[in-house]
Amino acid sequence: MDDFNSLKPKEVVKNLDKYIVGQFEAKKSVAIALRNRMRRQKLENNIKDEISPKNIIMIGPTGVGKTEIARRLAKLCNAPFIKVEASKFTEVGYVGRDVESMVRDLARESFNLVKIEHEQKVQDRAKINTENVLFDLLFSDKELSKGDNLDEVKYDEYKNKMRQKFDSGKFEDYEIDIKLSSGSSSISAIEILPGMNFEDMNNFMEMFGNFTKNKKQKKLKISEARKFIFKEEVDKLIDIERVSQLALERASHMGIIFIDEIDKIAGSSGSSNADISREGVQRDILPIVEGSTVNTKYGVLDTSHILFIAAGAFHISKPSDLIPELQGRFPIRVELDALKAEDFYEILTKPENALIKQYKALLKTENVKLEFTDTAIKKISKISADINSDMENIGARRLHTVMEKLLEDLSFNAPDLSGQSIKITSSYVDEKLNGILENQDLSKYILWYSNQFFFFTDIIGVVYGRFLCLIIILEKS
Repeated sequence: MDDFNSLKPKEVVKNLDKYIVGQFEAKKSVAIALRNRMRRQKLENNIKDEISPKNIIMIGPTGVGKTEIARRLAKLCNAPFIKVEASKFTEVGYVGRDVESMVRDLARESFNLVKIEHEQKVQDRAKINTENVLFDLLFSDKELSKGDNLDEVKYDEYKNKMRQKFDSGKFEDYEIDIKLSSGSSSISAIEILPGMNFEDMNNFMEMFGNFTKNKKQKKLKISEARKFIFKEEVDKLIDIERVSQLALERASHMGIIFIDEIDKIAGSSGSSNADISREGVQRDILPIVEGSTVNTKYGVLDTSHILFIAAGAFHISKPSDLIPELQGRFPIRVELDALKAEDFYEILTKPENALIKQYKALLKTENVKLEFTDTAIKKISKISADINSDMENIGARRLHTVMEKLLEDLSFNAPDLSGQSIKITSSYVDEKLNGILENQDLSKYILWYSNQFFFFTDIIGVVYGRFLCLIIILEKS
């Protein structure tokens, strides 16, 4: 948390540049939003509560980095983050997801983040406690204890020797009886309650927490039992109420909710039942974005200072098709650029998680060294851009399709190529991807001929229909 307070907007953009190519305006907007959160934390309460985050709408085609920008931003400042799809929600009274579920999901994610941080602080103590518990369980075994046959001094000496053997790992395969937590049979009864969907059941279980859990006796090797007992010891050392409180605070002041496909619930100029339903979803989302309180398993969460980032392609609709109240809650709009061949080249080479680096690492596990020439990478980039241009534009995701096709045979035969170095050249790209380009061209002709076929059949149908009408008229006359 302290590290994020020192991040300047330029540093945020620089960090995002490691994973996302281009899209400077979008990166700039989220960097400012993050910095404003830091500034708000330093204000006095009388003005601090009045300042709400400036929510953002990202407009751009799929695969250009909208989700990744928000996800990486959250990871950068260790903020709880969830992604939801607006099209999965329905208006109250319809079957579908409840809009408040996004807030409950954020609370759960925040709780997990804070709990992990607290677990790391108590790990050393938990390890010591775990070893003590395991040894006590081991030494309680009648075959090993020998307590009835030894006096107190010899018993202590024997126990110390046993502890030394235990610490050296000589009893790892020895089986002991431990009690493990398990759900009770009442879960099955909850599952069959009438009118309850999966999400309702999940929320119901959250409200009751661990109420339905009980203990089940099981015999395990010490090496296997260690992880279960360690988890229990960690839980004993953590103040869950304190973790829940901190989780709610972090979700409220640092949480980021990414609402994808916001354009799918934007109404068009026409009026239909579907448009009414979409408007209903917008009106249900509105109070969450404006600021309201939602009951969660961990307590009441105020959404007033959660940062909402919405995104959509807006091919058919436009941001102005959203209801005015919701538009007002997303004052910042940024347009993301469609990716060109030059962008694909950078995506393949520059980011820390670049695709080429990933494939090199994968094949290295088979002791195969993979090398790409610069001309080959440029050709891959151009082919990907051309396919996006001629077919459905799926952005950077097109690279996954092209790279998989390119390296398909190599990945299949990699175990037999151990110790070899494979160079991917421009000619290799032509050889492996020629089929994609041919099929792409063929699909154009198929589409053209099918369109022409239906065009001519439509004309024939019209002519034939008029011919029948003329015959009927002549017969009547």
